[in-house]
Amino acid sequence: MKLHFAETQEKGKRVLVLVKERKSLHMMAEEKIKNPTMTANPILLQKKYACVIECFAKQQGFSLDTALGLFYHSEVYQLMRDGVSDMHCMSDLYLAEELRLEYQMK
Repeated sequence: MKLHFAETQEKGKRVLVLVKERKSLHMMAEEKIKNPTMTANPILLQKKYACVIECFAKQQGFSLDTALGLFYHSEVYQLMRDGVSDMHCMSDLYLAEELRLEYQMK
């Protein structure tokens, strides 16, 4: 199973929707980059999210839906989204491990 992204326009805002097998998931990610120095391309950042989610799901034996929900409610996602410490430049495996550690601590 692969994750893909579709782009739509909603009230003048660009919204990226995570889709699985051409069916929209219930999670929608609207990129609101708070750090003005963040230079990552939003499309590439969404692809990075998909790769991290897929890696995390495989690593933990979760469904993609479960991994998706955990990711979008994590501190790792917030740090990546905001461009803190260039988290988006880390490897998928490293970020999946950070997610695991975050949820292990909770």
